Amino acid sequence: MSTTTTYTHCPICTSNTIEQALTVTDYTVSKEDFQIWGCTQCGFRFTQAVPDASSIGRYYQSDNYISHSDTSKGIINRLYHFIRGITLRQKRALIQRITGLPSGNLLDLGAGTGAFAAFMKQSGWQVTALEPDEAARSVAQSINNITLLPADTLFELPADSFHAITLWHVLEHVHTFDNYLIQLKKIVSPKGRLLIAVPNYTSYDADVYDCHWAAYDVPRHLYHFSPQAMRQLLHKHELTLVSIKPMWFDSFYVSMLSEKYKTGKTSLWKSLMIGFRSNWKALTNKERCSSVIYIIRK
Repeated sequence: MSTTTTYTHCPICTSNTIEQALTVTDYTVSKEDFQIWGCTQCGFRFTQAVPDASSIGRYYQSDNYISHSDTSKGIINRLYHFIRGITLRQKRALIQRITGLPSGNLLDLGAGTGAFAAFMKQSGWQVTALEPDEAARSVAQSINNITLLPADTLFELPADSFHAITLWHVLEHVHTFDNYLIQLKKIVSPKGRLLIAVPNYTSYDADVYDCHWAAYDVPRHLYHFSPQAMRQLLHKHELTLVSIKPMWFDSFYVSMLSEKYKTGKTSLWKSLMIGFRSNWKALTNKERCSSVIYIIRK
């Protein structure tokens, strides 16, 4: 039996001053409409009447959902694969810089089809990678030759055991994000770092595309973060924000998808221009980048 979650209070700050922000269509799978509500106190947004953890799986079952299928079908997904080779190296360099280690113990949570986990393993890191979707785990084994463990394994991992823990566009999918953060704080080493990357709905491209902004990705994205809301969440869990890093390529990928959602066709030139403008505005304020990486310590 399918059940849904409807909030009467903000999931982060518990304020009851919440209101509807916009209605967004699931363009990837179901074509259903979902409401996104926001908290006027902390700026957090969340998808209302979202399917619970036991029934949301069907919204991930699509060949177009690249993080689970690794599809190269279509120009947008081909560009994604091309750029991924660059971003994998960038992520490795960032992890090495913030941990001060050429290699160490890494946990990748929400590993998708395992491209990043496999890359870091080949780079000499001891990698534990978790992924809730069984089909994605199967693709990871066949394509990237890496074994991913079920997501619930997270709560079996020992304390202080990882130099780096990465969540690349994962936290927005987690139904019980408070429980996850409690455990992540426990298992990261004293000098280790958490890297949490999420879309930023206060970005320029989000303003331009509004309800067609692809990074809302309802109902798979349960939550929608602003830097203000993320700070509130980290404060709640007594975690320290070390720095914020922009993800420059995301504005282009998201704009290409958003343009297709808005107009029904791909306009490479227009979406590239929106992506450039978004990044230009974020040059002087990285907290307006389309997606950001929050680097965190306990």
